[in-house]
Amino acid sequence: MSDIIQLLPDSVANQIAAGEVIQRPASVIKELVENAVDAGAKNINVLVVDAGRTSIQVIDDGKGMSETDARLSFERHATSKIRSAEDLFSLHTMGFRGEALASIAAVAQIELKTRQASDEIGTLLSISGSKFTGQEPCSCPVGSNFSIENLFYNVPARRKFLKSNSTELNNIITAFERIALVYPDISFTLHSNGTEMFNLKAGVLRQRIIDVFGKRLNQDLLSVKVDTSMCKISGYVGKPESARKKGAHQYFFVNGRYMKHPYFSKAVMNAFDRLVPMGEQVPYFIYFDINTEDIDVNIHPTKTEIKFENEQAIWQILSASVKEAVGMFNDVPSIDFDTQGRPDIPVYNPENNVSAPKVQFNPTYNPFNTGGSAQPQTKSADKWESLYNGLKNQTSQETELFTSKMAPPTQEVDDTPMENVIAEKSPAHYQYKGCYIMTAVKSGLMIVDQHRAHVRILYDKYLEQMKNREVSSQKVLFPESFHLSATEDVTLNKIEPEMIKLGFEITALGGGSYAINAIPAGIEGLNVVELVHNIIVSAQEKAGDINDETNSALALTLARNAAIPFGQVLSNDEMENIFNSLFASSNPNYTPDGKNILCILKQNEIEHLLG
Repeated sequence: MSDIIQLLPDSVANQIAAGEVIQRPASVIKELVENAVDAGAKNINVLVVDAGRTSIQVIDDGKGMSETDARLSFERHATSKIRSAEDLFSLHTMGFRGEALASIAAVAQIELKTRQASDEIGTLLSISGSKFTGQEPCSCPVGSNFSIENLFYNVPARRKFLKSNSTELNNIITAFERIALVYPDISFTLHSNGTEMFNLKAGVLRQRIIDVFGKRLNQDLLSVKVDTSMCKISGYVGKPESARKKGAHQYFFVNGRYMKHPYFSKAVMNAFDRLVPMGEQVPYFIYFDINTEDIDVNIHPTKTEIKFENEQAIWQILSASVKEAVGMFNDVPSIDFDTQGRPDIPVYNPENNVSAPKVQFNPTYNPFNTGGSAQPQTKSADKWESLYNGLKNQTSQETELFTSKMAPPTQEVDDTPMENVIAEKSPAHYQYKGCYIMTAVKSGLMIVDQHRAHVRILYDKYLEQMKNREVSSQKVLFPESFHLSATEDVTLNKIEPEMIKLGFEITALGGGSYAINAIPAGIEGLNVVELVHNIIVSAQEKAGDINDETNSALALTLARNAAIPFGQVLSNDEMENIFNSLFASSNPNYTPDGKNILCILKQNEIEHLLG
């Protein structure tokens, strides 16, 4: 029997590794920029064309490589960071990915120019699909210049599944931001199709955060700093008023590595308990400095999840440090000792006899007695009769309904079944606590969530307007301006045609700033800036390439913000209009995101509850 196990050729093995390491253009940029940081670069420039599909270029002024090192760097498991197995658990750089450059070379065409300061001339390497196609001396500055072209050119299936340029560019920006936020002492630039998106000068952390996410964030940051034997925690959290429902910038970094950690996120939000509305999030930028022996970074393929040895203790330290930052921010009432011009308050003297003030009242007063003199009434029935007579004189709709219920039944006997009587002869709809509309139906009592019902009605309306291009726009008297982060800027440019269909008119002011000149008619009174931001974040979460998905996200966000809020009292005509519109909608049972709109409490269930 012949042998069936064979060793794979290096080219195939490299493509398999590339499938794990290089998922999209952002993965290439992450690996190359991290290498530039480890090379001691003080200036790193990233240039992409067509969101990295056509080309990616990363230029740094680090220490560069010799001719031999440049060639070896593209071999599998080649690294300058590891010398023994113990080194795997004590890395202080961005981490070990020995197959990174080899994986990139397996699925792209690469040109590398590099030179060390000690060398007078540099090296030019050309690689295509893991094969070296050229090597020669060249003149170049100190550092490295990687040019990656035609990513996944030899793996068409992988290239086919790349998302739209706007989505891939957002992924690139996200990876870029995560590195730039860790190294404020390094200057970074990012260009897309020749347009500068970031120009981050070296400075302090707070300035880097502001440069990345906008000046508006500056007034919302509170400093967090604690130093213990177990860990060091530093960074910033947002003030309670900076909380928002969507799109809050939240970042954890451990020893310079970006990390996702829902458990620690709860520790941060625990400090804002009862300070921010339920469901809203505050921004935070938290940096942990922990012994490498106390963490494990290899529990997740992308290394974004990290295991801590002392997780609960660190949770307590983090929560306490954030609470301290928030507590120092809150205003504390001060004692003013300047008494000039103030009324003189006598000092307490226990020898002085002080009598308690006497309260005078009429023990015979009775509010239910409408006569001239106050006479005590002993019969409780008299009180209810007085209340009833008073209510009869009122003219409100609720009182008329109340008195009709209290009136004695007529002598005529109706043989119609009770459930039909309820359905056919019921008065006006009822509203319960400003949240639910109740009405009698043949099978029992229907309960409708007024907010969700209105969301469904408006969602269908906005989708129809976008489909038929029936734009109903309202100019604003004073345009409102707002600022977007780079990823939000890209998303807005993508969804701008749909925003125009909805009735928005947004003008770019430059530098990520915009002005809202017109809004859809019928949403006056809403926080328009917050609404636009929520629409953009919803479109980012969808991250789809199909216009229908984007339109659906826009219509749903707009409907949620414009719908009747919980607690709003409605007239009977308004409730009737909601019922008619709901049952004329595409799906009266569920909201666009699948939540129940109504339920029916059946007649037999009511009878059972009443015993």
